[in-house]
Amino acid sequence: MGCVTTIYEVAERAGVSPATVSRVFNGSPVSAEKTRHVRKAAADLNFVPNRTARTLRRKNSEMIALILPDIENPYFTSMARGVEDVAQAAGYSLVLCNTDDDPGKESQYLDIAASEHMAGVVLAPVARHADEQLLELPGRPLISVDRTTGLPVDAVMMDNFAAGKDAVTALYQGGYRRIACITGPDDVETAVERARGWKSVVDRRQMFADPGAFTRFSTFRVDGGRTAMASLLESPSPPDAVVAANNVMSIGALQVLAEAGMRPPHFGVATIGDLPFTTISPKSVTVVHLPARHMGVTAAQLLIERIQGDPQPVRTVVLRHETRPAAYPHPAGA
Repeated sequence: MGCVTTIYEVAERAGVSPATVSRVFNGSPVSAEKTRHVRKAAADLNFVPNRTARTLRRKNSEMIALILPDIENPYFTSMARGVEDVAQAAGYSLVLCNTDDDPGKESQYLDIAASEHMAGVVLAPVARHADEQLLELPGRPLISVDRTTGLPVDAVMMDNFAAGKDAVTALYQGGYRRIACITGPDDVETAVERARGWKSVVDRRQMFADPGAFTRFSTFRVDGGRTAMASLLESPSPPDAVVAANNVMSIGALQVLAEAGMRPPHFGVATIGDLPFTTISPKSVTVVHLPARHMGVTAAQLLIERIQGDPQPVRTVVLRHETRPAAYPHPAGA
């Protein structure tokens, strides 16, 4: 039997301490530069970390991390319920983490998931990742939900382009002709894709000479909807309807419209995602229903399969939405 490379030899070759090498292979926080040096040294020396004592699955199969951008949003609350139901039925406990769409918080929670030897992670990522942190969860599968990571991991998604397209089409069929779009941050995939779906219809119908003037990127929150809607109403030639690219953003838009005396159906509103709360009749608003709980269930099922050793190639599951047009069309509409 040949000589076995030790952690001390890897540390010497990488120019770091043995503790740093240990942290890298335990999944604990280490700078990207040191991680690269350690992994290169390990590869050069054919170092194989002894995971037997550490993993033995170390009961880590009892805990799953669910990392979401906004747990106050009922859409993500429903998703969390779906993940929890499946996890508990399979004998796992759920740790719920809220990132507030903050990359720093997301990174911290991913580090914790690795260092605490959690069995796996379901993640709605802040943005598409250029780094490899998401792949450095040793022995722990990752499922991306609602948004993709840009990395080769399983994902459960909506067809966000189609959702934006269907929302504006329903308003157009209801008699509205100047249909604007308010959406989330321009670095968030769902925000961009839903706006792109809106624009595909706007361009085809030739609603505006400059569609960009009727698009507002803001936050996916109530105050983001308020700011974006107010800005549209202040434009020289305001719209007669709006697509709100998420549910809580639509609440902010409806608040501003009510304050201006422009409640639906006199001003058209379509929301992507079910209204979480409102003082107006839901029938006044077009709703693109997203099956949030089913998304959570599907993601959790994929994760459990991966934890149990499913060797299938990476999969992306795209769920269907349902468009529910407003019961009351534009009073002057065709």
